[in-house]
Amino acid sequence: MFLSDNAFTVSSNLKRFSTTLVLPPRPAPRSLLLRLPRLRRLVSLKKMPKVKTNRVKYPQGWELIEPTLRQLDAQMREAEMDTHDGKRKCETLWPIFKVSHQRSRYVYELYYRREEISKELYEFCLDQGYADRSLIAKWKKSGYERLCCLRCIQPRDHNYGTTCVCRVPKKLREEKAVECVHCGCQGCASGD
Repeated sequence: MFLSDNAFTVSSNLKRFSTTLVLPPRPAPRSLLLRLPRLRRLVSLKKMPKVKTNRVKYPQGWELIEPTLRQLDAQMREAEMDTHDGKRKCETLWPIFKVSHQRSRYVYELYYRREEISKELYEFCLDQGYADRSLIAKWKKSGYERLCCLRCIQPRDHNYGTTCVCRVPKKLREEKAVECVHCGCQGCASGD
């Protein structure tokens, strides 16, 4: 007798009595279902994928600050493409640090000083990279209100584990004309 894969034979202790049980067929695996065109359509109708768009939803008030941020972006691209002929190695990054500082300071001033933008728009600017979140966090602390960049306060970037020379107040400096090696700042101490 021919038995399918889904059937099996049960024998009792009695030689003359044998029973064959036929079980219902097992459901086909999902991979097999996806190979069949009609079933593939049925399976895909059950679970629709979420549609992802590349468009960014701008918060309310974006139209007011967009022209200034676009202008600063254009300055940043210009600073990045600028030739570095005749400059020292450290001087090539100074314009980039300057524009980055201007962008962050613009967003900071709008939110904390003038209170012209909403928290939602402020967070959007930080998330999209229009402002430096870490630098703004330092500006909120006393003594760092005029900080030019984060590299100037990192002791690992300086000799003897100190901060940059631009962090020294002008009245305490021995030299009058000083430029920071990292960003070209001439003084960002809060006492100046």
